[in-house]
Amino acid sequence: MRPSRYREVDELHAAHLARRSDIRRRLDEFAAVPREEYFPELVYCLLTPQSSAVNAARAVDALRESACWHRPDVSAGILRRPSAYIRFHNTKARRIAEAYAAFGAIADTIAATPDARDLRAWLAGNVRGLGWKEASHFLRNIGRRNLAILDRHILKNLKHHGVLASVPATLTPRRYAAIERRFGRFADAVGIPMDELDLLFWSTETGEILK
Repeated sequence: MRPSRYREVDELHAAHLARRSDIRRRLDEFAAVPREEYFPELVYCLLTPQSSAVNAARAVDALRESACWHRPDVSAGILRRPSAYIRFHNTKARRIAEAYAAFGAIADTIAATPDARDLRAWLAGNVRGLGWKEASHFLRNIGRRNLAILDRHILKNLKHHGVLASVPATLTPRRYAAIERRFGRFADAVGIPMDELDLLFWSTETGEILK
């Protein structure tokens, strides 16, 4: 595919150039996340669906301080605090406790599975509360690369640049994989790695380069 197929490529390059150093620094930080931080990163990704990234980060800090990952009653109380409110806090508190109990097997599978897409499929199939988007997000946050995190910000920008004709209402695994392939071809065509485009699109929408 040639860049001329897409819209506003020059503006995209300019935006990337302006933020490239910060984006690459953030990706380097993900790659340096120690193994003992994998579980908090997993919790963060369990919390983000339908809740703000800022609140999810605050909630993880509060859960870490409580050291009660395994107790849904305590976790739910933390997640419902106004300062870091998480929607569906009771359900997500149970998911955190389940992930905590199973994390030995999860960590072993992470260590034993070099292919990021295979690992994503395993996580989405074996960790309740993780779909393909959340599993991709978790893996990116612990240093795995070349996975698309197809949230509303990314889908909106893919449509804006002509990669998608419309934003899908739902994402089945098959549709997710198809859009990810389109995203990858777009990244190759414009000469910006997909991981960097992901953070660029996110920062364009939110004003911040978050995780």
